[in-house]
Amino acid sequence: MKGLIAQFLLYSAVGAVGTAVHFSVLIFLVQLLAIDPVSASMAGFASGAMVNYGLNYRFTFKSANPHYASLPKFLAVALAGLCLNTMIMALATGRLYYLVSQCLATILVLAWNFLCNRYWTFRGESLLRGAR
Repeated sequence: MKGLIAQFLLYSAVGAVGTAVHFSVLIFLVQLLAIDPVSASMAGFASGAMVNYGLNYRFTFKSANPHYASLPKFLAVALAGLCLNTMIMALATGRLYYLVSQCLATILVLAWNFLCNRYWTFRGESLLRGAR
């Protein structure tokens, strides 16, 4: 259990970098280019996901898998996360400020993405390192 918690904390720290990219793109597009928050969030999500892949591949899961094996799985998880993020944003922005809505979406998608990436995308790495 300690290994799982430690790995989740590292995943969250790495995710903070991707989240900073996501929010930067989101705010830039909404505030400076007047793009609607849901579309801007989708663009920010995609940008942050690519940053997260590289960092998680290298640091969180210390993957030795070739990118052709890990990247498609990561992108499938990210696409599902994007759909979840977009749905939450579409529902929440009608009631909440767009940045509050994005914070809510980020927390929920973080849990989804961690579990999917740990147990599917980078499964061999997590189990081989003893992070059960």
